[in-house]
Amino acid sequence: MGQENSTQQIDPNTPPHTLQSRTIEGVASFIKDVAPKKIVVMTGAGISTSAGIPDFRSPDTGLYANLARLDLPYAEAVFDISYFRQNPNPFYVLAKELYPGKFFPTISHSFVALLQEKGLLKMLFTQNIDCLERRAGVEAGRVVEAHGSFASQRCIECKTEFPEKEMLELVMKGEVPHCVVPQCNGLVKPDIVFFGEPLPESFHSNRHVAAEADLVIVMGTSLSVHPFASLPQFAREGVPRVLINKEQVGDFGSRLDDVVVLSDCDDGVRKLADALGWGDELEAMWLEVNGKVKGKDAERLKEMRKNMTKDELLQEEIDKLTKGVDDLLHDSKEHVERTTRQFEKSTPTESNSSTVDTPNSDTESPKETTKSESSYSVPAKPAPEKENEPLNMEKTVNGQPASPPQIRPEAILDTTLPHNKPGDGSSL
Repeated sequence: MGQENSTQQIDPNTPPHTLQSRTIEGVASFIKDVAPKKIVVMTGAGISTSAGIPDFRSPDTGLYANLARLDLPYAEAVFDISYFRQNPNPFYVLAKELYPGKFFPTISHSFVALLQEKGLLKMLFTQNIDCLERRAGVEAGRVVEAHGSFASQRCIECKTEFPEKEMLELVMKGEVPHCVVPQCNGLVKPDIVFFGEPLPESFHSNRHVAAEADLVIVMGTSLSVHPFASLPQFAREGVPRVLINKEQVGDFGSRLDDVVVLSDCDDGVRKLADALGWGDELEAMWLEVNGKVKGKDAERLKEMRKNMTKDELLQEEIDKLTKGVDDLLHDSKEHVERTTRQFEKSTPTESNSSTVDTPNSDTESPKETTKSESSYSVPAKPAPEKENEPLNMEKTVNGQPASPPQIRPEAILDTTLPHNKPGDGSSL
């Protein structure tokens, strides 16, 4: 949740001092007429959620709400320097999922890059550690990563920098890197600010820039973590401040030239770009930075957005995911059936010997699976107690017909795939 807003809100009937109106259109007119050259942007996790990166504090969907699998003493421990010294493994499980290279910039990131291209951006302050601002094209010299980022890494003991290529390899393998200095061998972590660590010097040495701004734009942040949360207050009276966020936060709404846009960041940015006449230029920049494949997908979504509601777009993505799962299951079923046929051909057949029963699609229904069977496992008697025990190929046992061959589905299927893991199938 956002910071509680205890500041006195202005009377909505009171006219603004600098802007024509406290609206997106008023902000666009200000940018076009005045051409501010010192726009300062401040961003939080909300501008990266549409890239697939979860924010930290949203109930149910936020990063902290989904860390139970790491068995942490408390959610924030994954970013606590004291806990990291004792057990760095949970952080590196998370780092593998969040590491740069897997995600593409959002339209909001591209908007900041467009401000820079037009010579209007003074500086970007960000709470994000994902480096997507840089990937969108914002120059490193104009980015202040208040909470650090994955852009560099070093030993937490002797501060020796660690090679980027080797860091990536170890993170992808889920291994914890150690200092390259043999006599040190300290733990290495990205230059992300953990709880218990000071903010980077670049933040403290540039805080004054917010006071020099001629326009402040704040996007996708709860403004609940200090000292970052105090940055918008440094703006001088009379300087327009724009908040694009799902909820009103900080002291926004307390000044005559505050504009509060309660919306998804990407939607708010598109509205502002359209009001500025930059809509097509922004979309083109975003498609270019996302690459050809991502660009085609983005173009498709853009066309759909013109005629479909958000609910319809969401349903389309769900259908796409469901089809992918169905295809995987179909492939697995065919694999089982093909393996069974091959096995039956290689097994001696006699009138008194038993055969494996498979459901006839015309006359029988597939046997209901149990927790020890995959959804498309071949019905068979209980598997041998010992894993990988040889199949019984004897014709008789003590003068009696031999038991049918014991087929264990998990020996056929790749159980690392989610749809082949033992279970009752309800998760599908």
